[in-house]
Parts: sequence; structure tokens; C-alpha cells
Amino acid sequence: MTEKSRKVLRVLNGETLSPPPVWLMRQAGRYLPEYRQTRAAAGSFLDLCYTPELAVEVTLQPIRRYGFDAAILFSDILVIPDALKRNVRFEEGHGPRMDPIEEADIARLDTRPVADHLKPVIETVRRLRDELPEETTLLGFCGAPWTVATYMIAGHGTPDQAPARLFAYRYSEAFDCLLATLADVSADYLVAQIDAGADAVQIFDSWAGVLGEDEFLRYAVKPVRRMIDSVRARRPNARIIAFAKGAGILLKGYRQGTAADAIGLDWSVPLSFAAELQKDGPVQGNLDPMRVVAGGQALDDGIDAILQALGNGPLIFNLGHGITPQADPDNVLRLVSRVRGARA
Repeated sequence: MTEKSRKVLRVLNGETLSPPPVWLMRQAGRYLPEYRQTRAAAGSFLDLCYTPELAVEVTLQPIRRYGFDAAILFSDILVIPDALKRNVRFEEGHGPRMDPIEEADIARLDTRPVADHLKPVIETVRRLRDELPEETTLLGFCGAPWTVATYMIAGHGTPDQAPARLFAYRYSEAFDCLLATLADVSADYLVAQIDAGADAVQIFDSWAGVLGEDEFLRYAVKPVRRMIDSVRARRPNARIIAFAKGAGILLKGYRQGTAADAIGLDWSVPLSFAAELQKDGPVQGNLDPMRVVAGGQALDDGIDAILQALGNGPLIFNLGHGITPQADPDNVLRLVSRVRGARA
């Protein structure tokens, strides 16, 4: 059973399946009442991420409801800077906050405690593989170095990541060092997830779209390639999805540049361009999350367009970014049913 029964893994190995497998980014989240209940019981958001019993529960919630073809580990990309002692916290109404890193701090980053700090997350992966249905692909993940660095430099999220872009221009050597450090500890983290039972992993570069062409190559492609090379040197059969949100036409060389098995596509990627990218291998995406909020004909039309354009090649059906808290759980059920061939 195992590999042949896990549809997402089969697509990552290059197969075309009809209907395609489906899962949704942020499928364990605030749109589900059971998630909100567990989140309230956890205390802080990081406590939820670092408590295996609770992290397993929220990961399993959407699998129980919808039977998605993949479960993705419930955690956050900012556990890496948290493990690097950057004082990460999540403030209600403001999102993530941490101590902004300065040029002199980068060379002093101590990576030795990272693995121990992240042991609860790895324990969550181990428990998930034991508790998930045999046919469900288990996905691990982490943030890409560029995206994680943007938060470390600004100390919070910003609309266009200007602080990180400016830092990279002013202190290019230090910034390259930061990206290399993040790439190396993140690769170790992904290997640990794979060893604990993850079938495949996804690298999220949520802020790749703010970079120019040269910067995209230097800050988005090369560090992710460093990560993937490091993972594959130790785990040659690792299956890896790379998601560079907002990269647009720069996605044309992204798969080859990073050596990812599959590339995730955000909703702004034209389906004609997506079909061209699919000729080189599996793609994942790319329904606009707002269609899940709207429901009805808007949802059906978006699903059908993707299936028509990409359904004859290796496709993992997904959203073009994470599901939003405003999404109606019934619309998610409608989505899953339609992708699998039913008609709502």
C-alpha cells in the first residue's frame, strides 16, 4: 500500500490522476469552529504549535471533515526564528512580532539549540503519521529563507517588505549570510520531518513576489536550491514542493533553478501559463481563495476552469494561497465534491 495509495505522492512522482488529489493551504484554520475551540484552549498560538497533542488535533480536523488527500503539519514558518532566539510572539490584532535583527546580530546567531527547540514539532509529525489514514499523504513544511528573513529584519510583516529589501542592498554580505544560515537550519528541519514520517515537504516563499528579477534569483531561487540540495544529499528520495507566491513570469525557471519536484501556483498565474509550466512537471494550485468565500457559481466556475486547463497533466488541486477565516465550511465541502467529480 503506502506510496501507491497516497495520491498526492503519486502526482509528485509525475503521475496524472483523474480526478486530481486535493488539499488546501491553511485547511486547518480559523474558518473551522472546531479549530477555534482548540485554539482558545491552547493559550498562545505558539503553545498550539509546540503542543503535539493539540497540533495533531487541529491537523486532523479538516481530514475528518473533508477527507482531503493530504494533511499538512500544523505549525508556522516562524518557529525557525523562534528557535534562533529572536523572541517571536503573536499579538492579537497585530500578527507576528519579534526582535528585529541587525547586521551585527547575524554572525552571532547560534544554530546549535534549533533542533532541540523544534523537537515538539517533530513529535507532532511522528504522531500524525501514526494517526492519519493510510491513504493520506502527510506534508511537512517550512518557510523559505527570503520570506523568513523579511520578518526577522522588520520584526513584523510589512506590505512590500521594504525593510528587508533595503537591508539586502545596504548589507549584502550579511544578508547572504542570513539566508545561508536559514537555508541550512531549514534543511535540517525538513530532514527531521521526513525522518519522522512526512511523505513530502513544501517550502513557502510567501513574499517572493516583491523581488525584482536579479533579486529573485539571488534571494529566492539560490537559497531554496541550497536547501533542496542539502535535503537530497541526505534523503535522495525526498519529494519537495516549492511555492513562490507572486513570482509571475519568474516561475518559468523556478522549478529548474530550485530542483523542486512540483511548483505551487498562486491565483494570479494565468492558466495558459500554468499549462506551460506543467509540461515540465507537477503543478499545485491555484483557485482564488475568495471564490471559496463567495461560493456558488463563482466557486464552480473557478474549479472547472482549473480542471479543464490542468486536469490532463500532473496536478494537485489547491488554492492559490491559504483559505481565509471568512470561508464557509460548506463551500469547502462543495469544492471537494466538485473536484472529485460530484456536482453540488
